[in-house]
Amino acid sequence: MLMTKLQNLPTVVLFCSIFLFLLVAKNKWESLEKLFSSHNIKLKGGPNSAGDRKSATVFEWVSAVERTKETKPSGLISPPPPVAKRHPLEVDYSTDYKFLLNEPKKCWERSPFLILLVITEPQDFATRQAIRQTWGNKSSVPGVSILRLFLTGVHPKFGYPLQALLEEESSIHKDILQQDFLDTYNNLTLKTLMGMEWISKFCPNATYVVKADSDIFLNVNYMVSHLLQPHLPPKKNYMTGHIYRNSKPVREKAYKWYVPRAVYPNETYPPFCAGPGYVFSADLAKKIYQVAKTIRVINNEDVFMGICLYELGISVTNSPGGLFNVYKVKYEKCKFSKVVVVHHYGPEELLQIWPGFQDQNQTCKS
Repeated sequence: MLMTKLQNLPTVVLFCSIFLFLLVAKNKWESLEKLFSSHNIKLKGGPNSAGDRKSATVFEWVSAVERTKETKPSGLISPPPPVAKRHPLEVDYSTDYKFLLNEPKKCWERSPFLILLVITEPQDFATRQAIRQTWGNKSSVPGVSILRLFLTGVHPKFGYPLQALLEEESSIHKDILQQDFLDTYNNLTLKTLMGMEWISKFCPNATYVVKADSDIFLNVNYMVSHLLQPHLPPKKNYMTGHIYRNSKPVREKAYKWYVPRAVYPNETYPPFCAGPGYVFSADLAKKIYQVAKTIRVINNEDVFMGICLYELGISVTNSPGGLFNVYKVKYEKCKFSKVVVVHHYGPEELLQIWPGFQDQNQTCKS
């Protein structure tokens, strides 16, 4: 009998060992589930699922896109979407940029003949005020509906302190558009595209648009009366200004206009209107906004508008010589009365020359 008990002992020990192994494995599995669940990892094939018949555990990571959406911060800057690597000078144009300051009702009860889109930086309070008091005055052309809008982004260093001041300025003047991209030279293209987006969505009934830098003199009256001519049928697919043709990309890194071949490989640019100031028919806004989503966006804003027109099969329109001046011209009232744009006029100079320019007592030869 003793020998029989000794012979059966290994079998008892074996079954006990198997039972203990299964018990420990179950506890380990439950511990792993708790650990992975805290790191957004899903486990397939638990003890009570069909997966326990498989020899290996299957892991499924939660989508990085979904996790980004769930944990998106509420700050001023939207986190960049997960995209393939791009050159640092290739502009990240995302249609997910959000309006932080907007004027969506501006065109509900009117159809502006002319919209002034003025490029500014967040801290340019004095510049914006000078433009409001000079060429950006909405009543500068009697009988013509003019809408003025300043375009800006978020200051790369002082975004939050400046935001409260911008919001106060916006509440007073109701003429500022801002999206949640960083306001840098490399992102100038995003400002113009923001203007195109705004017109497409909130003011498609406008007739003409001027894109203007903040350091120019703009003769709105002469432009309207001699170039746009409200008494004539509106132009379509129209853009004009100081036109550059056969312009070549700057390949030297020392210049701010540097564009590497990785961003733009061609030897020349399509014809384009110089950035300080150009005018276009409002129907182009939606077309440019849409085509920009389909092509690589470069950091030279004026050049990129020319690329968009090229993709659309639309040519720039020649304007009479001397109307759009990309260099500074010494102020003379009679000379300035017959131009549209003069570059390099800051707020102090604008406020200084404007009273004399508006003086009706001083006449010029026609």
